[in-house]
Amino acid sequence: MPLVRAGDPRLTDPTLVGHKFARQEQLRLAGFPVPGFCCVPVTVFDTVAAAPMASAPAADAAPEHLLDWAKRTADDLRAATLTPEVAAALEQAVTEIAAGEHLLAVRACVVADATDTDGTGEDSATDAFAGLTDSFLYVPPAEVARRVVDCWASGLNAESILYRARRGLPPSSARVAVGVQRMVPGVRSFVAFSRDPRTGADCCVVAAAHGIGEGVVQERADVDHFFVDNATDTVRVETVVKKSMMVPAADGTGPVVRPVPTELADAPVLTDDEARRVAALAARVQEHFGLPQDIEGTFTPDGTIHLVQARPVVFAGGPPRQETARPRSAYDDVPWSNHNITESYPGISGALTYSQAREFYRLIFRDVYRRMGVPERRLRANDHHLRRMVGLLRGRVYYRLDAWFVLHHQIPGFPLIRPWWEVSMGLTGDYRPSRPELRRALVSVPGLLWRLARLPGSARRFLRWWDELVEQHRDLDERSAEELVATYRRLWAEVGVRWGVTLVNTFFMLGTATFASALVRRWVDGDEQRTLGGLLMGGREHRSVLGVRSGIALAELIRARPELAARIADCPDGAADGLWRELVDGTHGGALAEAAREHLRRYGDRAPHDLKLEEPSPRQRPGMIVTMLRPLVRGDLTVADSRARERQSRAEAERELRRNCPSPARRLVIRTLAAGLRFFVRTREDTRYCRSQLYGLTRHVMWRLGELLTEAGRLDDRLDVLDLTVDEVLGAYDGTLVDTDLRAVVRRRREQRLAAADGPDPGVRPTTPRNRPLPSLLAGPAGPVASAGDGPVELRGLPSSNGVVVGQARVVLDPSTPPETCRDRIIVAKETDPGWLMLMMVARGMVVERGTLLSHTAITGRLLGVPTVVAVPDATTLIEDGAWIEVDGATGTVRGVPAPDPATV
Repeated sequence: MPLVRAGDPRLTDPTLVGHKFARQEQLRLAGFPVPGFCCVPVTVFDTVAAAPMASAPAADAAPEHLLDWAKRTADDLRAATLTPEVAAALEQAVTEIAAGEHLLAVRACVVADATDTDGTGEDSATDAFAGLTDSFLYVPPAEVARRVVDCWASGLNAESILYRARRGLPPSSARVAVGVQRMVPGVRSFVAFSRDPRTGADCCVVAAAHGIGEGVVQERADVDHFFVDNATDTVRVETVVKKSMMVPAADGTGPVVRPVPTELADAPVLTDDEARRVAALAARVQEHFGLPQDIEGTFTPDGTIHLVQARPVVFAGGPPRQETARPRSAYDDVPWSNHNITESYPGISGALTYSQAREFYRLIFRDVYRRMGVPERRLRANDHHLRRMVGLLRGRVYYRLDAWFVLHHQIPGFPLIRPWWEVSMGLTGDYRPSRPELRRALVSVPGLLWRLARLPGSARRFLRWWDELVEQHRDLDERSAEELVATYRRLWAEVGVRWGVTLVNTFFMLGTATFASALVRRWVDGDEQRTLGGLLMGGREHRSVLGVRSGIALAELIRARPELAARIADCPDGAADGLWRELVDGTHGGALAEAAREHLRRYGDRAPHDLKLEEPSPRQRPGMIVTMLRPLVRGDLTVADSRARERQSRAEAERELRRNCPSPARRLVIRTLAAGLRFFVRTREDTRYCRSQLYGLTRHVMWRLGELLTEAGRLDDRLDVLDLTVDEVLGAYDGTLVDTDLRAVVRRRREQRLAAADGPDPGVRPTTPRNRPLPSLLAGPAGPVASAGDGPVELRGLPSSNGVVVGQARVVLDPSTPPETCRDRIIVAKETDPGWLMLMMVARGMVVERGTLLSHTAITGRLLGVPTVVAVPDATTLIEDGAWIEVDGATGTVRGVPAPDPATV
């Protein structure tokens, strides 16, 4: 046969049709979306070019001789005609491929010598030869034969011949096969590399433009770039204002450059989901061929992707070392994220805080994996991952994501909750488990149900144990250094075998939330998040709520004494400690003194930054409670009002459920799942308060040990202990220090900490070269889109607490901000934690960059009846402090609005 058609086994032979077309046929046979094509094999070229090729000079001939011969031979080939047999076969194939309405692409491919199956041919594994031969697009069927001989001639163009000479290849080896393929009417096109060709990092790099792919390949179109992390599916986009694109000419003469329509100029060429689809396609092609791939494709108007080329990636400096037994996330870059961990460790953290955080994560996650059935041998094998779950980048605490993925995939059933977990970690949340993963997860369901049945009892035992332990440690100030060290060791040894129950609860909370959300989306008309969020209200008060309401109750008692209320409302921070002493010594009555002492006893460990050991809590500085009470004393919120708002939110959600879900049976299922979620949320908030107490005890021990080290002359100040690690503090008493000059260690660490505070922030999702220091990878901040000058911004996030409010934004980056500055303002923050409660209670609304339906912000917003929107990207950057905005907690929108007339305010 003079032609090789689809389905012919010879179409996969690179020595006959070239690697380019052999690869396309392999992909087509594997089910990839490759448009139909046929090939004029290299044997036809050999016959036509036999005579001129016989006179080819040697590879080391003078360049002018090579180019002169190549030009003459190319002219001879352009003048050639196809034999009647080839012409007839080609005409028949073209008619079938074009199907009466399609134009065609005619492409050349240099073919290796028959003795070299994967060496010097175009698109081979070792030599791309890319761009050295011609392609002709939008070719009418009648012109295909002429374009075939033009492709033959392009194998002898100057670039191709000189390239071969530099490789030491004889010019006579420039043998060409030609492919004829149906043109796809694409409107957006891309080139994608399954691994970053610059660094070899496990990141798909996509260059996309409007129009056809030649605009991207020839750099004649304005291109957006998309970087898709293959481990996490997160997408980073670099866009340009698009002015030019390539499209088919109206007269059918081929591609031409045309302006991009105005409405398409600013928006990204691809959505994030489309970029992920391209990355997934590139990953499948890489998996098929067993090495990283450079693919070309196009989107048709209906959103279908068509794959038109695939070749091995040509890496800068050569291909990366192949990895076979490592997870996809662990190539050259280490991925980090501080999404939601900054709730616990905002800003710069000292050595003491970081070292304790690192130990906390290692211990509690080892316990949770054990409780979820991970074998001990696997825990031992992954111990190094447990020790690097968090890292310190420029003084800031980050999650190391590759370690988290490896560790969490040990948990039976983890694929079932991974989407919600990803959202909680600031990732995409659009993960879909494969069928094998689903099968393995489903096999684990009986064991998971057994663990779920045991959870309520385990949670009760945990809280009972913890409450007893806290009562046993009320006398820390009276203990010696040796006793404090022993207390710390016993405490954290117990944490390592008990605290995992709190995360087992989180696992089932995420699983239930995933299932409940899916059912609400399917069965209930209306907003899924608003309905489910309202159903979470009510039930037994958890410890975080009790702490809030204890503060409200204390404020009510103070408001009943107008003179005292006035003093507290106007109390400067410097006088807060003295006023607190008045409250607790009975100056203002025994009932108030008892209430104040009880509040401190129960809730004295809850404060902004209460997991940061360098930050005091009311346990150390009780006057902080007076500062937190000031806005409550000035307001009129009561415990009864707080409970009424919660009941109202629940009642509204119940009415919406009845209205939008007519089936009683389905409503019962949803209510049952919501009841389960209320239990999980209550348990989580109870144990989160226990975590505040755990760190409160640890702070007390470490500060006291710092005081004793100062008395012993080892430190200059008790708070110097904050620039030591936990092991160094304990080692000072154990005799295990390597560097015994603690003062010098503290000075060096302090300098590093201050330098980090003055330096740039690495951002939310930095990456670091493996085993090398963090490079400077920072983009400049975007300008505000909602400013004090009233910009027409509209941002979108996750609706979390119903209601619409208009007010001035109060951008808060540090929860130690005085609450009074947030009164009647809309708080705009990166994230919040329980220490923000005093700010939240005086605010009119909340806009937060991070969070989910089950996040602390969302729950508190619903509890307080404050319109709240979470997961609003870059809110603290895009909204200027003092800007007037409207927050719609039901739709998840945040809009800039004009400032009101001062006369009407």
